Amino acid sequence: MNTNVLTVTDGRTGKTYTLPIDKGAIRAMDLRQIKVDADDFGLMTYDPAFMNTASCQSSITYIDGDRGILRYRGYPIEELAEKCTFLEVAYLILNGDLPGETQLKDWISQVKHHTMLHETTKKFLEGFRYDAHPMEMLVSTVAALSTVYPDARHVLDPENRRKQIVRLIGKVPTIAAYTYRHSLGLPYIYPDNDLAYSANFMNMLWKMLEPKYLANPVIARALSILFILHADHEQNCSTNAMRAVGSSQADPFLAVAAAAAALSGPLHGGANEEVLRMLDSIGSKDNIPAYIEQVKAGKLKLMGFGHRVYKNYDPRARIIKWTADQVFQVTGRNPNLDIALELEKIALEDEYFVKRKLYPNVDFYSGIIYQAMGFKPDMFTVLFAIPRTVGWLAHWNELMADPEQKIARPRQIYTGPEQRHLPADKPTIRVSVMV
Repeated sequence: MNTNVLTVTDGRTGKTYTLPIDKGAIRAMDLRQIKVDADDFGLMTYDPAFMNTASCQSSITYIDGDRGILRYRGYPIEELAEKCTFLEVAYLILNGDLPGETQLKDWISQVKHHTMLHETTKKFLEGFRYDAHPMEMLVSTVAALSTVYPDARHVLDPENRRKQIVRLIGKVPTIAAYTYRHSLGLPYIYPDNDLAYSANFMNMLWKMLEPKYLANPVIARALSILFILHADHEQNCSTNAMRAVGSSQADPFLAVAAAAAALSGPLHGGANEEVLRMLDSIGSKDNIPAYIEQVKAGKLKLMGFGHRVYKNYDPRARIIKWTADQVFQVTGRNPNLDIALELEKIALEDEYFVKRKLYPNVDFYSGIIYQAMGFKPDMFTVLFAIPRTVGWLAHWNELMADPEQKIARPRQIYTGPEQRHLPADKPTIRVSVMV
């Protein structure tokens, strides 16, 4: 007897159906056979915000939210953050295995080869107002690169996909740095390919008149760790956008721009900026009890706590907390940290928060550490987009090679009026043609 099935009895008709279970899921299309009569469309699932719907099979990232586990291609995030560089992790996410010494050297060389931007790309950036938000500049400029590289349209060619992936990973930090320089009215700094990935990004951000910019190694390593933690996170809002747009066979520059647009929202990539606003509004540890009472009364939100997936402590938050300690030894202690630590202490002990499983997430400490490094809040989401580009592209490449995938087209449950007609006396619109 096959026990790996779900037996469903339709109470409307009394008919029984047997649905195969594979990897803990049933196929939604198997429900279409459940009908009241031959003219019935068949049963659908209704799942707003995809709370319990798998849209794909993926071998990239594994999350167990109840146990606080995050792994890239099977490797625990803690081990990768401790022992790997960002480009090593990027290679792993894209290719399935960590690179050997020769592979890593070749991979780094390929990425560095694509860090420069076509000079006309600067003109895209120069067209923005001085006060344009860096994230919107990034989205628009990445989309505009589609016109610079028309060969990117050949998305069914694996070698071509590989070329565009390397291009994007190389160029996104350069675009991100240029958006920052534009906002300050500073000249753009060319990439320095003698430097590592995160140090080169810092060079393009902060180099002034010195002949050679040398990043503080502690800050550069901390930024590399933050990039690793943000590189992928399974089927989040922006990755879902990447897959949805990519499913139409749009080129990867346009698909990445769409994913970045999804990331720009305050409920996704902008959450750490909201945390800083909250900490600033609290002001001091003495004001925390009153703020907590407002949260419990439903009048305020505790930003940076809770997560759609994690019902335990976000493993990335632990690593960021440790990384923050290293950064503060160089930059000095961020005054917001004491407020954050006290908030975390209360949330982990107070029954109200414990019962609701509201643990600190990755956004709770990332804003504090970015601020300590010298980044303004409007750059936070851009910093998120740089590493997440790797995850988006890995999912896009996986999508393109998946024979089961088609253009994304969800169903809906129609709730509008039944058929109706215009008034019989409404005149027909007649158009006269001039000869």
